[in-house]
Amino acid sequence: MNHPEASPTTATESEDHRSRVGAARREKTRLRLLESALSVFANKGPDEAMIEDFIAAAGVARGTFYNYFRTTSELLAAVSGQMSDEVLCVVDPLVQHFDDPAERVAAGTRLYMEMAHRYPLWGMFITRVGARLASRGKLLDVYLNRDIASGMKSRRFAVANALVTRDIVLGSIFYGIETMLTEPTHEHHAEELVATFLRGMGLDAAEAQRIAFMPLPPVGPIQGPIFSRLPQAAPLTRKRQRSALQ
Repeated sequence: MNHPEASPTTATESEDHRSRVGAARREKTRLRLLESALSVFANKGPDEAMIEDFIAAAGVARGTFYNYFRTTSELLAAVSGQMSDEVLCVVDPLVQHFDDPAERVAAGTRLYMEMAHRYPLWGMFITRVGARLASRGKLLDVYLNRDIASGMKSRRFAVANALVTRDIVLGSIFYGIETMLTEPTHEHHAEELVATFLRGMGLDAAEAQRIAFMPLPPVGPIQGPIFSRLPQAAPLTRKRQRSALQ
């Protein structure tokens, strides 16, 4: 009995389906490597982690690892970039609700630190890898430079050097996150960091305090492909914001 040959259209659709399934499988494996690498880097740091650690954590073969990343440094860059961008895709639209550059920098700092508290595995990761890998050239760096430049142009910030100002803010963010995750501190830690560097940027003490404690819009869970898999801690309370303004 003769069977009709598949039409060109049917053959193309079948090939397209196989391509989509293969691409989805490859992306799933890549995400598993990235997610596993987050835990390894958070626990061991960027210098002590070895390829064997990532292979074991992800449950893949050595050859599979090399299909995606040539070195642990390449894997580290991929994890840092994707996770930072996933956070900023949520944070920056909220930051842009504010017109004042000082309020933008304050809101961005507090929201970024809040996300590190809510996702402590990511918070420990960025404190272990440092600002160079976690932010340089990433969206955090881009958006912070944007708001500092805006504040300098409008003379909202009485500073002479944008890079010095950026470094002060980034240092506050990353060292502050580490303190919040590893040391006993109080619930106003992030706000007081912000108030302090705003005074250094030329705002008077009362205004710096007001902006540092201003109410922020609520932030839902980060829906990115890696963050959506991570465990969350309880969100930071907003009570301190209301009480500070009363």
